[in-house]
Amino acid sequence: MFFRNRFLFLLALAALLAFLSLSLQFLHLIPVNPVKEDGVNSKNRKRIMPDPLTETPPIDPIYEAKFYCNIPSIPERSMEGHAPHYFKLVSVHVLIRHGDRYPLYAIPKTKRPNIDCTLVPNRKPSHPQLEAFIGHMSKLGSEAKMDSTLSSMPRYPSHLLCEMGELTQTGVVQHLRNGQLLQDIYIKKHNLIPSDWSAKHLYLETTGKSRTLQSGLALLYAFLPDFDWNKINFRHQWSAIFCTGNCVCPIRNHYLGEDQRRQYSLRVTNIHLEKTYADMAKIIGIPTKQLRASNPIDSLLCHFCHNVSFPCTKNGCITMEHFKVIKAHQLEDEKERQEKKYYYLYALLATYPLLNQTVNRMQRIAEGKGEELFVLYSAHDVTLSPVLSALGITEARFPRFAARLVFELWKDGKKNKEYFIRILYNGVDVSSQTSFCRDYNQRYNKPMCPFDKFVHFVNLDMFSPFNATNYYDACRRRLF
Repeated sequence: MFFRNRFLFLLALAALLAFLSLSLQFLHLIPVNPVKEDGVNSKNRKRIMPDPLTETPPIDPIYEAKFYCNIPSIPERSMEGHAPHYFKLVSVHVLIRHGDRYPLYAIPKTKRPNIDCTLVPNRKPSHPQLEAFIGHMSKLGSEAKMDSTLSSMPRYPSHLLCEMGELTQTGVVQHLRNGQLLQDIYIKKHNLIPSDWSAKHLYLETTGKSRTLQSGLALLYAFLPDFDWNKINFRHQWSAIFCTGNCVCPIRNHYLGEDQRRQYSLRVTNIHLEKTYADMAKIIGIPTKQLRASNPIDSLLCHFCHNVSFPCTKNGCITMEHFKVIKAHQLEDEKERQEKKYYYLYALLATYPLLNQTVNRMQRIAEGKGEELFVLYSAHDVTLSPVLSALGITEARFPRFAARLVFELWKDGKKNKEYFIRILYNGVDVSSQTSFCRDYNQRYNKPMCPFDKFVHFVNLDMFSPFNATNYYDACRRRLF
């Protein structure tokens, strides 16, 4: 009897130990496989499912393309105008990319996408203010103050078949939405612009393309409905990087050239991309080199954004798979561009004139010497992209149609002489992602970035990678 009870006791103990061992393995408290001294499992098992905590999910080129199109749909949520209740908003600077446009390039031997660039209020996408916008733009007379280059341009698109690079109705609606959103926040909520505002309260600047002028006017109309043309003065900026009188910079051009060589190397080593180009060229009936030179992604994005079938010939059709391969390569190029430093160094020198203007204007306002409450730069992707890079916002997507980058200047109501800045990209607060406020935000966990940090970044930090202390020396530094 004694031996029987002892046997049952040992059997129960063994079962308990086995259960505890399996439980510890399930909870990952002990390793399933023996671990070597260097920390590597002796048996390396292939994992079927990705680890959501350590592995970056694959980029979906179709999702990214839809985001880039920025088709007006549901109301957008944004973080503009958010601050502690004792802060006062004193100035806002907005840098926009023009809205949706017709392609700049055509794929040879294919039919151009049939897109109507006239404005029709009852055609989707539309906006409640679209009809009033058309009427107000039609009333323009000699009272508007615009540089001579801009005065001869149409105020809104009007061609039955879009011209190359022309703003579409979608592009107009995108910026009417932007303007309405900014009006709700900055005028209705914060009373940024007084009811008796005048021309001195605005600073407006655009490049010499109709799509940027029309985008700026659409945003401005929704921001200040039925504005008085006598108070509007759009200035012409001939440079896409808004360098004004500081455009001569040999080192900037050097780094841009280095980045273009990087782009070329990435493209020629992408065998899947080259095969895709060759297949498309065979369908169209042209040499592969000619197809690449026509920048087909520009035209295909227009087809995609407007839900128009891709081009077809007697040899077949360009397919969604072709599009996905080219778009995926474009996304890979953007990722590598952030990893390499050529574009970043280019961006620092390319954007200094614009950021310096922004800092100087904000400083004058803080000192009570400036009156520009709202500043609008209507520009291009090649304007916004280097600004984002120079600021250190590496996680930002490439500027979509009607992208907006906003700089808000705030005054601390408890300490009147202290000013703070917020930077927002498409409604998302990215101040803590900037190189000059990243450490401050992590250390102090404050909702605002001190304006002095932005000033120091523009006046000194932008030149440190070039071992210089000013723009002139940085632009002329000897490389060897």
